[in-house]
Amino acid sequence: MNALDPWLRLALVPGVGNTSLIRLLAAFGSPEAVLSSGRNALAAHLTPTQCDALLAEPDATQLDAVLAWLDQPGNSLMTLADADYPKTLLEIPDPPAMLYCKGQRSLLNQAALGIVGSRNATPQGVRDAEAFAHALSDAGLTIVSGLALGIDAAAHRGGLAGAGSSVAVVGTGLDRIYPARNKALAHQLAETGLIVSEFALGTPPLPGHFPRRNRLISGLSRGVLVVEAAPDSGSLITARVATEQGREVFAIPGSIHSPLARGCHALIKQGAKLVESAADILDELAWQQRLAPPAFPEEAHADPVLDALDGAPTTLDVLAQRTGLTLDALSAKLLTLELDGRIASLPGGRYQKIH
Repeated sequence: MNALDPWLRLALVPGVGNTSLIRLLAAFGSPEAVLSSGRNALAAHLTPTQCDALLAEPDATQLDAVLAWLDQPGNSLMTLADADYPKTLLEIPDPPAMLYCKGQRSLLNQAALGIVGSRNATPQGVRDAEAFAHALSDAGLTIVSGLALGIDAAAHRGGLAGAGSSVAVVGTGLDRIYPARNKALAHQLAETGLIVSEFALGTPPLPGHFPRRNRLISGLSRGVLVVEAAPDSGSLITARVATEQGREVFAIPGSIHSPLARGCHALIKQGAKLVESAADILDELAWQQRLAPPAFPEEAHADPVLDALDGAPTTLDVLAQRTGLTLDALSAKLLTLELDGRIASLPGGRYQKIH
């Protein structure tokens, strides 16, 4: 028998959720002990329907499917009994009994920061999320998010581009990619980062799964940064759970006229830390490894983008013509320069060098 068989048999019992699993493991000590117990002993912890399901023969097809999935490179199953089970999750009220992992599971024990925000993010919000994630990853923090469109995807891209990599916590089985538009990003995470889920293979993206996913994003992290969020955003649920778990909450302010800034402003009013740079987060966390100082040359003319800004407000198209850079590369460079206080972003999509 595979050592994981008792865990899988227990976790795959229909109608027995994680809370019941934790209660059974606390009472009996191990999956083997639970599975060998009689109805009278189980009845003290489960409903009659749950007892029937647990005592029934396991679904061999489902078990075989998981074991076949585990045979694929990079796939693994983490249980509460494993030595590398993340200690941060043991601190939360409802730690998952099992985690399906695809990629570098060692990332779960690295210091991490969660970054969340709107699925319908603005271009500026996407740029901010990616730049903050990249800088924090380079400082040694693993970036944790939920693989959603918008801010989540940008955070993963930034985390993967830095030294700390990125972890995606998803609300589906790991044999499904949701949303499908993030397929390429999911493959990159599986190769150089990690995708993790507490849900069994084949689990669809049901609405109730995402609040459970959110508790793991904050649970794995030292703090959570909210980049953009509407007042009724799910990101605010993550922030609330983070506070309940004793994690720090950070928020980037925005325009008072932007609906996607209102959620962040509400968090700041409630005590979240207002941040304007990655260094603000590192300082608040007392993170010993600081951001490396920007490697800008002493003379501005050594930087082609700064050299292209001749002092007058300049549009993105003009800068692209002057530098020969693609719009994506140029936008990323301009955001870095703006975060470092070397240029200013002006109305109308124009930029100006700060002397």
